[in-house]
Amino acid sequence: MRVATDIGGTFTDLVYLDETGKIGVAKSDTTPPHFEQGVLDVLNKSGIESAAIDTFIHGTTVIINALTERKGVKTGLITTKGFRDVLEIARGNRPDLFNVRYEKPTPFIPRYLRLEVEERINYKGEVLTPLDTNQVRAAVEQLRAEGVDAIAIAFLHAYADASHERQAIEIVKEVWPEVAVTASYEVTKEWREYERTSTAVLNSYVKPIAASYIDKLERQLVELGVAGNKYIMQSNAGTTTFAQSKETPINMVESGPVAGIFGAAMLGKLIGEENIIAFDIGGTTAKCSLINHGEVKVTTDYKIEHDDRNAGYPIKVPVVDIVEIGNGGGSIAWIDDAGSLKVGPQSAGAMPGPVAYGRGGENPTTTDANLVTGRLSPKNFQSQVDMEAVRSAIQQKVAEYFDISVEDAALGIIRIANSNMLNALKLISVRKGYDPRDFALVAFGGGGPMHAMALARELGVKKVIIPIASAVFSAWGMLMTDLRHDYIQTYIRRVNSLDFTELNNRWDELEEQAQTQYAAEGIEQDKIVFTRYADMRYLGQEHAVKVPVPGGVLNAETLAEVVNSFHGLHEQHYTFKLEGAPTEIVNLHLTAFGTVQKPEVAKLANVGDNAASALKETRAVLFEGAGWLDTRVYEREALNAGTVIAGPAIIEEVSSSAVIYPGQTVTVDPYGNLIVQTGV
Repeated sequence: MRVATDIGGTFTDLVYLDETGKIGVAKSDTTPPHFEQGVLDVLNKSGIESAAIDTFIHGTTVIINALTERKGVKTGLITTKGFRDVLEIARGNRPDLFNVRYEKPTPFIPRYLRLEVEERINYKGEVLTPLDTNQVRAAVEQLRAEGVDAIAIAFLHAYADASHERQAIEIVKEVWPEVAVTASYEVTKEWREYERTSTAVLNSYVKPIAASYIDKLERQLVELGVAGNKYIMQSNAGTTTFAQSKETPINMVESGPVAGIFGAAMLGKLIGEENIIAFDIGGTTAKCSLINHGEVKVTTDYKIEHDDRNAGYPIKVPVVDIVEIGNGGGSIAWIDDAGSLKVGPQSAGAMPGPVAYGRGGENPTTTDANLVTGRLSPKNFQSQVDMEAVRSAIQQKVAEYFDISVEDAALGIIRIANSNMLNALKLISVRKGYDPRDFALVAFGGGGPMHAMALARELGVKKVIIPIASAVFSAWGMLMTDLRHDYIQTYIRRVNSLDFTELNNRWDELEEQAQTQYAAEGIEQDKIVFTRYADMRYLGQEHAVKVPVPGGVLNAETLAEVVNSFHGLHEQHYTFKLEGAPTEIVNLHLTAFGTVQKPEVAKLANVGDNAASALKETRAVLFEGAGWLDTRVYEREALNAGTVIAGPAIIEEVSSSAVIYPGQTVTVDPYGNLIVQTGV
């Protein structure tokens, strides 16, 4: 049995897949700050036998929470002489050009804990000044005296030659073996001094937190009798071992959200849909990503706390290209100073949660609005819902201000939430040169099926897919993952003067590095699969485009194909191409998958349209532009493969409800997925 658990802002999800292909799910409350307790709770709630777990995969928000809440450890930095202020200087590009009160992000490490040592390597990897080991020892002793718990090491041009950083690491471990330490080459071998230093610093900042959490989780799993392989979900849509995740925890920064994106890609392959927009609405956030020709897009230009007012903090590790906004089921509706209705980013979270949860929440949320409009049923909640309290909250906080009915106020909350989500979907499609009409929308999370059909109509998307186990689909996605490591090496060369022997040797070195790492993790060589990319640009440009590169030995002919692909991708991204202009390679990017055996997903046993017998009730539901309509409500678990349902309709499951609009049609596919034809 393969088991996956995913910690979200509101709930901790579990999905299991046994050797017959049977899927089972469970949900329990997230338990901050002791998140591992939520994992144990959901394991107990699922009722599965611990001894039957062959593979355990875990997605966690512990790292992103530690960063955004500033709950990491006191950290020091050792860097090249003259570069202690690189974190302070950062980048000159301001996200909000007209904000005269703009302030640069405050570094995670204050200046007095950023120490310099004599050393210098140039961009070619040539040593100009040897490392002064005595200064390194003195710096370590000074940081120890200051009471730091972790040390980051980032030397100039270490991406070209990491020998000085390796020496410094050895000295730190010799002088102070107990301290957590990260050298920049351990997390990224990509150029850009500020981003590389920031990544090393943030990894050190959360390293003791990650180690403590993973050790506690592993210990409790062992006590529970889970003896199988244990993996952690990474931000690159692959997994890694518990041991490796403690060394480079920064790779887990988007551990949970990306699993759903990868799951959408795998679902697409299963049902023959290569072009997908993955859309995940949880209790706190909505997340989306675009999958083109079955490929999950990965970027190293990721930042935390980045928005239109804040520059954020760069993390130069591979992360699935994802847009995330503060809109979910628990997002609070409020009136701003200008008198406009807003939804999110503030969230009621797990505690107290929406008013409907009856845990003391007083602010109306998207979930409460969906209850008032009939899209959610009070009978589908785990606890008794006080509808008078729900209506009263919307009445007092929204309806009275605008002098409208509670129902109109609730519908307004839903429409504004949808508008926020629509903007996010446009960011990953239209704004990047993709036509949403060429894609199917895979909607999951507790709120995805509720909002997706309205958003599809706005975008012109013809098909929406509500996957089986949609409310816990991120955890389902983890079940489909392989081990994955990305090896990115800055390699700046003009294409017209490439040394093919040197280039092929570099690819071989990256592959040998991957094989060595997988051997240490117990993965056989015949289970390793490589995929290559090159970051390329026109000569004189600042940023690059990621281009697929064929395997095997590269020559002039295959390179010409790569350059031709680059021109096409550049035009797609930026609306123009410069054929004949000189091009150059910036980075080599090798993705190495350690494939693991996964059971096939079982098809539904029952086939044949049974909509009539799966009908639960008929109730009034408020739709935009149509008003209150008598709407048939179906039990999803009772639906057979081949069942066809015409909207308006609602299809309910334990933790989610799919809202089908008039003119839309749902078909249950052989695996139990809901395929919605939107009628646009």
